[in-house]
Amino acid sequence: MSLAQVHYTSAAPGAEGSEGAAGRFTAVGAGVSSALLAEIEALLRYELPGGVPDRLSDSELRSLPQGFTYAVLSDGSRLVARSAPVRDTGGGSDSGPGSGPGSRQGVRFHAHAVHLPPGVPLPGDRLPVEAWRSPLWVATTPAGAIPDPLTLPPGPTAVSEGLDDFAVSRGPWLAAVLADLRRASEAEASDGRPVVLVERQCADVARWLGLASVTLPREGVERLTFTTYTRRPGSSASRVVGVSPEDAAAARAAGLRVHECAGQAPVAGTDDDVWATTAARIWRSRSPELFREARDLPGEPFAAGPLAVTALCAGIALGPDGRAAAAGWAADRPYTLDAKRTGQLVEALTSPGIDDRTGPEFDAAGRLFGALEGRSPASVTAPLAAMLVTEAVRGGNGSLELPRRDAFVGPEGAEVAGRLGPEILTELADTVGSRSVARTVQLLRVARLLGVDGTDLLPGVVARLAPALLAEAAQEEGEGEGEDPESTPAFAPALLELLDEQFEVRTALLGALDRIAPQDPGAVARFLERVTLPFTGTQALPHLRMCAEVPGAMATLGGDRAAVWHRVLRAAGLSPFAEPLVLRTAVGLVWEDRAPTVEEARLLLDAATSDSHRAAGTWARLVDAALSASAAGTDEAAGLAHDLLRGYPTEIGGRERAGLLLLDLIRELRTGAPEPGWAERVRTLCARAEPVEPALRERAYAALVERLLAPDRPGAELYDFVHGDDPDLIAAYDRTARTEAVRTRLRTQPAYAADCFTVWTAHPHAGRTWPPVAAALLEEVLRPAVRTMSAEDVAEVEATVGRTGSSGRADAFRTWNRVSTLGRLGRRIAGRVRRG
Repeated sequence: MSLAQVHYTSAAPGAEGSEGAAGRFTAVGAGVSSALLAEIEALLRYELPGGVPDRLSDSELRSLPQGFTYAVLSDGSRLVARSAPVRDTGGGSDSGPGSGPGSRQGVRFHAHAVHLPPGVPLPGDRLPVEAWRSPLWVATTPAGAIPDPLTLPPGPTAVSEGLDDFAVSRGPWLAAVLADLRRASEAEASDGRPVVLVERQCADVARWLGLASVTLPREGVERLTFTTYTRRPGSSASRVVGVSPEDAAAARAAGLRVHECAGQAPVAGTDDDVWATTAARIWRSRSPELFREARDLPGEPFAAGPLAVTALCAGIALGPDGRAAAAGWAADRPYTLDAKRTGQLVEALTSPGIDDRTGPEFDAAGRLFGALEGRSPASVTAPLAAMLVTEAVRGGNGSLELPRRDAFVGPEGAEVAGRLGPEILTELADTVGSRSVARTVQLLRVARLLGVDGTDLLPGVVARLAPALLAEAAQEEGEGEGEDPESTPAFAPALLELLDEQFEVRTALLGALDRIAPQDPGAVARFLERVTLPFTGTQALPHLRMCAEVPGAMATLGGDRAAVWHRVLRAAGLSPFAEPLVLRTAVGLVWEDRAPTVEEARLLLDAATSDSHRAAGTWARLVDAALSASAAGTDEAAGLAHDLLRGYPTEIGGRERAGLLLLDLIRELRTGAPEPGWAERVRTLCARAEPVEPALRERAYAALVERLLAPDRPGAELYDFVHGDDPDLIAAYDRTARTEAVRTRLRTQPAYAADCFTVWTAHPHAGRTWPPVAAALLEEVLRPAVRTMSAEDVAEVEATVGRTGSSGRADAFRTWNRVSTLGRLGRRIAGRVRRG
């Protein structure tokens, strides 16, 4: 099929229609519509580099850049063109001294283009970049008819020749440029802005495109529109453009992705595009045929795995990301590679010369081993197994997927065990240094894998491992605050595998955790919510079973802590009489962060003997319950305190004992006959119970003064109280004497009023605190009460004062009351005078 050709040249001065034009079409082949010419013209224009002298020698003219362009037009057709500077000969259809923007004195440009209709390829189904060095690009418009389609050289040698050397020379830029060329070739380019390649020679830009044509899939290369030279990259519609070094700054200022390949090599850095870095290594190894081989493997077009596998099998060294990609790809497709290539891949992955392996690479190698085990001979998988266990021991990779035990039968296993066994035992025997749970678990699993006998070390290892499990799980939970509190700790999968593999470790570890549980049952319960340990066998493990039971009991029974306690205790399968420590675990689980109420404490106290509570240490929680309830003013707390003092006379001491004794004294003051010295005992016990709860102190003071305000209190206790001159106690007495209950009794019981008059007048010189308080009570409490009495009740008060005291005391009352009566009478007379 004939392809239409187009010729375009810079306008000659004085030529018809040349004013204001950049150039003119000198020939247009059939099939190119006039509507496309304006679009094509913009693609064919050429602008000389800056600093070109007015007079050029032939060699200088040949050294000027040529614009080689491949573009997709608006109607879906394509254009392949070359725009090149040529010397003005002064004649012919292209003659005339150039004066357009692409001209200097004696120099003009000529563009030669081939138009490809939609769906029509270049001859031989060649790629556009392969036309770069076609000998049939012309620098003048041919006379007469335009020749038939452009002839290309046989084969792709015109563009591929020397690409290996070029790739090696551009090694520092290879990965980054290939990554950008790949992105630019995608169906939907990320932002539609061109990738800018800065080269001194436009031929080198074409070579970059040649690298892309070999590296990328065919469909991507055909989308990769380009021009090898332009002065205005920011306005170019091509996906890849080449510029000279002088225009690099302008391209960067326009915000374009610029690769300055003509300058100093970039600083080596880590490129996270594994496909691009692998492709770069293949080019530097001069093995471009591997790209075609990799494309025959399954996978996404730009997946790193197929390319990395192909490179490793060809003996090309890759970095850790490339090796991880190869191992991961092969692990997902264990049947894709034949035996030879599988062996080559394993050999490359396990090479002893590699010293930069990473965690992800080992993880991928572990998956590959799992995929190949049982499908490939042991001679193939043994190096992978040896590498994995060596990393597990020496590299500290706690999350590594380990081989099965049967991977190390035979001489290979004996060699690895002889090399790693002493290291494993030495580290397990270390009880001083810090070792994570994951590390301990991994060492135990590898020891069993290699048949290393560590039986003698097991008790010490487990004694250290058990508390570490709880500590690390709690630390992870704290660091992940706001996330799911029931998320599984990182070490859990490997731990469960260890317990499943090794019965003796499971038995020892569960026993150790069961012994720890009474000390901190809440921590063990939270751990078991996140890690489901296998303790459903024949081991008793009462404390672990209780810890596992409590979440369900809490969810089912809600706030009924007594019911939860009974259910949890039943889960132990042991009576607290037989194993008192189950009391401690149950109490710690149900009342971990709070004291029991008095009713709950009474339940606990009655559920076991004092010896059981003494052995379990739960008597201390009962003490907390009594002291905590005392602040709420419950009378049951005093009764509980009395029972606790009687049941644990030697265990309870210090401020707790003083607090309970204070509660017991309150009970006696209100209901019984306490030992003499009430006030002094209250003062002493409050001091010993410091820091005493304010509510408890107030209750003790109130109980004391209520008893002192009773008419049947011993006189000695009242005397000691008054002469003790304790401001706080006397203030409490004053407050209680002013309550409505006391005032009512004073108004209605003449004998009680007489008693209070006697007390409040009996000690006028008892210290500095009592006299003013007593005087105030006489005037502000007793006198208003007496004023409301009838004459008969007042006379009874007077008589009672005389009988219990003396005639002088009765006279004192009459005098005190007369002053009150005269004052009342005087106020009445004064009122009448004012009304008159």
